[in-house]
Amino acid sequence: MKIHLVPFAVVAALSVPAVALAHHGWSSYDAEQVIKITAPLMEVSWGNPHGMAKVRYRNKVWDVVLAPTARMEARGLTKGMLTTGKPVTLVGYPRKDGTAEMRIERVTVGGAVIELR
Repeated sequence: MKIHLVPFAVVAALSVPAVALAHHGWSSYDAEQVIKITAPLMEVSWGNPHGMAKVRYRNKVWDVVLAPTARMEARGLTKGMLTTGKPVTLVGYPRKDGTAEMRIERVTVGGAVIELR
């Protein structure tokens, strides 16, 4: 009986999205180095496993890792508040490996300060 379950286990393992396999952990960010940016958003993606955005900082385009959409909405940050071209202040941490990516802890937009973590 157990031998018949092996093909199902293989199919289940292969159906895991590549995004989940490539997902980064929070340990890859330097929590000792806080970055604070005030700039317009260049791009915004509202989705799971978490939202993403792009912003220009230090003459580079940085990927901005937001929180899951349910958490952002529960804390008062809506999709309509984060739109391309909208000025925001982002506070977060850069990746340890030097990649132009940051994990955001706090967003200030339209006078509202939203804690994401």
